[in-house]
Amino acid sequence: MLHNLFSPFTMKNKTVKNRLVVPAMVSNYCDFDGNATEQYIAYHEAKAKGGFGLIITEAHLVTPERKPQAGLWHDEQIESHRKLTERVHKHGALVIAQLIHNGRQTSERSACGEIYAPSAMQCPFSPDMPVELTMGQIEALVEAFSDAALRAKKCGYDGVEVHGAHGYLIAQFMSPYSNKRTDRYGGNVMGRLRFPIEIIEDIRRKCGDDFIIGFRISGDEFVEGGLTIEDTAAIAMILEGIGIDFIHVSAGTYAASEVIIPTASIHHGWNVNAAEEVKKVCSIPVITVGRINDPIIAESAIKAGKADFVAMGRASLADPEMPNKAKAGQFEDIRNCMGCNVGCLGLLYKDAPIQCVLNPLLGREHEYTVEKTGNSKSVAVIGAGPAGLSAAIAAASIGHHVRVYEKANRAGGQFRVASIPPTKGEISSFIKWQETQLEQLGIKIEYNTDVTVDFMKANPADVVIVSTGGVPIVPNIKGADLPLVCTALDVLNGTVKVGSKIVVIGGGKTGAETAHHLALQLKKVTLVEMQRAVALDAASNLRRQLVGFLEKRNVNIMVNTTVTEITENSVKVKGKTEMEIPADTVVLAIGTKSDDQLTGELANAGFEVKVIGDAANVGTVMEAIEQGFETGRMI
Repeated sequence: MLHNLFSPFTMKNKTVKNRLVVPAMVSNYCDFDGNATEQYIAYHEAKAKGGFGLIITEAHLVTPERKPQAGLWHDEQIESHRKLTERVHKHGALVIAQLIHNGRQTSERSACGEIYAPSAMQCPFSPDMPVELTMGQIEALVEAFSDAALRAKKCGYDGVEVHGAHGYLIAQFMSPYSNKRTDRYGGNVMGRLRFPIEIIEDIRRKCGDDFIIGFRISGDEFVEGGLTIEDTAAIAMILEGIGIDFIHVSAGTYAASEVIIPTASIHHGWNVNAAEEVKKVCSIPVITVGRINDPIIAESAIKAGKADFVAMGRASLADPEMPNKAKAGQFEDIRNCMGCNVGCLGLLYKDAPIQCVLNPLLGREHEYTVEKTGNSKSVAVIGAGPAGLSAAIAAASIGHHVRVYEKANRAGGQFRVASIPPTKGEISSFIKWQETQLEQLGIKIEYNTDVTVDFMKANPADVVIVSTGGVPIVPNIKGADLPLVCTALDVLNGTVKVGSKIVVIGGGKTGAETAHHLALQLKKVTLVEMQRAVALDAASNLRRQLVGFLEKRNVNIMVNTTVTEITENSVKVKGKTEMEIPADTVVLAIGTKSDDQLTGELANAGFEVKVIGDAANVGTVMEAIEQGFETGRMI
């Protein structure tokens, strides 16, 4: 079924065992001197062990910056990165170091001083104005790239990927959006390409003909005045002519960051056609990337002739063993990325090490091994939401006897409900994955079971894990108990029939997604929020897209507005002025509070109780899954 995906490919007399690529993703796992730590090495080794054929490490800085990112700007960094290549090669994967200079897409704080660019034009997402590079500085940067490539070769890397995408320095030179020079490094396409051409030629001169040189490029920058796919196809022909060995077609700049790391709001494989356009004019292998989280989609892209390799970045974070599972036909065992951008991007924006909402082992590969317990216990898990099932899987995996009880007729808790709004459907694949793991461990979820103290006395356990989640908050607003009032949970579960004029109270992510869900049903929706904007608790890219959906569906968004009263046919609000909004349904999306009543009752009855997820403290699903995992494995 996946014949094309698992066929080998040879570049520079080096064979890639399959067409699955891990693209460069900054992790914040290195130290501030650019050295590879054990955490960083184990993180890459897990992907090699999991079956990926080609691993492109995170972007290596060619000049120092003040951040925990890989670097190859001096010889002292070679030793640590040599350990990485040895560990990756041990599992039969090729490994390539990406090389980067941020140019204007950074800050003076991070860059340890002035920032530089082809032209003195400020990046929309940087607080600082860059200085235009002089001829001498450009020549020095060419040397910095090629010297870093030579260090990469000494480390044992099979090659380098020159980062010419996403609006970083090389892309800034190539694009008329950011390059306004009129000297030999500006003007027409050949002038704008002179900088990357000189870099590639110098790398080849220093590293030899047996060293792989790839190039990453944005097929379309999706910004006014930027490169389009027509420009990129022409550039690809030129770069092939000077001797690159592969081209990796991505998209975007910081001004269009939502296409660099697309959320679930963007359809699968949306950028494959850009790779196809490049492949039409090139004979070198083409890598495609962008919202490909399933090996069957990857197979179809290669079988259709649109690309030679498929990069699956966030998919490798969610499940580094995805290639081995796909090759064995174990598709239900694959933990598919759901495109949330919470741990992989949201934490990165905070300069924190990346995590994955669905994979609590990410970044912890160096410190965790599965060891069977020598003291097997009986464990009862109350609640089959993501936290409870995470705990059940972890506990059963190390040898405990686990039972799971759920008062509803299906698993997932509020996380399942979160899969109902538009573009959120892939959440359900994780719930199905958790259920599959339990089945393989011989654990059956007992549904429609309302656990009480008496029930637990009749079905005793050594340890009781309470994962009963939370319940919606009902605000102290006059009229909140009227028949036209319901909760977002009621709406998304389909347990209430809504009218045609709806007011959603609470403009956080839940309220905004519920408003989108209702607007898609052609309801007239007003979204009321006390803060300055809606969906402020959503990942930045997701928020921009969600707000765009609300505007497209004509949702009336009222911010800096307080609800003063709900009547039988309206909602009274106070913002800049007081007004009354007609409504036949009012939806509360104020938030959640812990459902912790059972916890105290069980503790008072003498049970050993551990509380996780929203039952302990209302938080994110990433926190809930991690708590469940930690609790289960530590019993």
